Amino acid sequence: MRVLGVDPGLTRCGVGVVDGAPGRRCGLVHVDVIRTPADAELGHRLMAIADALAAAIAEFQPDYVAVERVFAQHNVRTVMGTAQAAGLALVAATRAGVPVAMHTPSEVKAAVTGSGSADKAQVGTMVARILGLSAMPKPADAADALALAICHLWRAPQQARLAAALERGRSRAVGE
Repeated sequence: MRVLGVDPGLTRCGVGVVDGAPGRRCGLVHVDVIRTPADAELGHRLMAIADALAAAIAEFQPDYVAVERVFAQHNVRTVMGTAQAAGLALVAATRAGVPVAMHTPSEVKAAVTGSGSADKAQVGTMVARILGLSAMPKPADAADALALAICHLWRAPQQARLAAALERGRSRAVGE
């Protein structure tokens, strides 16, 4: 399975592509950070991010796109930019017919480090180990995008089984 992870951001948007399967070694396919200048017009920044995400999806043909779920922050400007970039990833994937999964930061941290409260350095170190890299991907947005992809690779089968079980439960309840 191939997953394209997106760590959304308006100034830096991490994009990481990983191949793998649960219980097997993951492999790095691509990693990049889409950058937009903070002083550029918002519409131009969003268009640049949208175009780059669409190009990455077209080039790498992922089976899934995993996007960080936006969470509340004290800085409203930061959360707005993050939410806007996350929305662009959702649209780009949906336009390409690629399913999207959303993962919270703590879910991603727990998947790759074993602790939902891990710091950026711990996440980067574990991403490098999991992918067999000689150095931690930099900047942190790149490592976070790869961590999102790894998280989805490892959690997708569990989530699919849970969804199927819930659907069977609903079907039985309706049939009673």
